[in-house]
Amino acid sequence: MSLYRNTIWFLNGIQQYTRKGYEATSKDFETKDFDVSVVGRSYMITGANSGIGKATAMALAKKGGTVHMVCRNKDRAEEAKSEIVSESGNTEVYIHILDMSQTRKVWEFAEGFKKEYPSLNVLINNAGCMMHKRELNAEGLEMNFATNTMGVYILTQTLIPLLQKSQDPRVITVSSGGMLVQKLRADDLQSEKAHFDSIMVYAQNKRQQVVLTEHWANINPVIHFSAMHPGWVDTPAVSTAMPQFHQMMGDRLRSVDQGADTVVWLALSRAAARKPSGQFFQDRKPVPKHLPLAWTHSSAEEIHSFITQLENLARAVQSQHDVGPEGHVDASTPQFV
Repeated sequence: MSLYRNTIWFLNGIQQYTRKGYEATSKDFETKDFDVSVVGRSYMITGANSGIGKATAMALAKKGGTVHMVCRNKDRAEEAKSEIVSESGNTEVYIHILDMSQTRKVWEFAEGFKKEYPSLNVLINNAGCMMHKRELNAEGLEMNFATNTMGVYILTQTLIPLLQKSQDPRVITVSSGGMLVQKLRADDLQSEKAHFDSIMVYAQNKRQQVVLTEHWANINPVIHFSAMHPGWVDTPAVSTAMPQFHQMMGDRLRSVDQGADTVVWLALSRAAARKPSGQFFQDRKPVPKHLPLAWTHSSAEEIHSFITQLENLARAVQSQHDVGPEGHVDASTPQFV
């Protein structure tokens, strides 16, 4: 069954996720959707120094937006910023150095950002990783889960109050069509029980992101939430994490600008904001979150268990941080609820 499902997914991907797929669907794109001025609006993009994140940062800077680049590597971030400022003519581009796999530091960064900046209009969760061996971060979380799920959860959850008081707030999470072959495993979020297959672990994290997006949309009606699949894109991350796939696909892979197009559309356009919140997008259109006849749907109980586990893990990270010299937790610490 899983082989059949994966084969159907791959054949579908050859049609839709490649450069040809983009070229076919983009013929129907409304060019006027990008006829907007976003001067004064602020955008935070994680993983913004290369690939889809950098292409998104460039596009938003060219439209006049204030861009907050959240990057792990300072040198690469500075290089990307220089290029963006030079090409866009927009100097409202700021760098924040943060490793999204360092769970406590993600929370500290988000708390600090809330205090320093009066508003944030759009958060773009783009940073991701695919570690091929099971490794743990300082908080004892599996690294893929820590980056792709826990980092996204804590950053978004902490910034929701700032987003809520900003005009036309949006949260966009760059997921993957790979999630279509995974059901949320609420009883094994950190991939401890089965053989560690990094591609399937990544796909599980991406399913977790889509479930989170739906959950946030349900409880935060003021903010427009969306997840999206960029297609199969020729990025440094893909060539490093999946070298055989990268080599096999070659010129059929999308360019980074093609991969970033729907992210930029979701961040900028009025048309995107008119779509219902909580959907999964591909090439500017909402698409199903499950393959036909798929067993990947989650029960309400499974989703509740998933969210509860994230809340508990977040509290554990905070309590590690806020235990004082006499062992008392700082009562003023905000909670992820």
